[in-house]
Amino acid sequence: MSYVINGEEKETDDYGFLLEPDYSDEAVQVIAEAESITLTDDHMVVINYFREKFQEDGKTPNFRNFMKDMESILPHAGSKEMYDMFPIDGPAKQAVKIAGLPKPYGKAGY
Repeated sequence: MSYVINGEEKETDDYGFLLEPDYSDEAVQVIAEAESITLTDDHMVVINYFREKFQEDGKTPNFRNFMKDMESILPHAGSKEMYDMFPIDGPAKQAVKIAGLPKPYGKAGY
């Protein structure tokens, strides 16, 4: 699987995560469309959060830490709302994929 972003073919792993990060707006649009997600402002807040964390830490936070941060960033969006926004794999995976980032590896090794 791969995505064509800005006219360039980008390689993915078997789960559709980019092998190398792509921070372009077009990457978000292309991957969201492939995931059948219609982006809202709240989606973009979550996507930009994961991009910033990845750039700062070299990895994305786990779901627990993500939700703790979201309490102050998007106080109206609890766990249920996050899963409604990212219904396929949840925000800790699907939002990271749409953000154009490599697959996260958490404690469980997913």
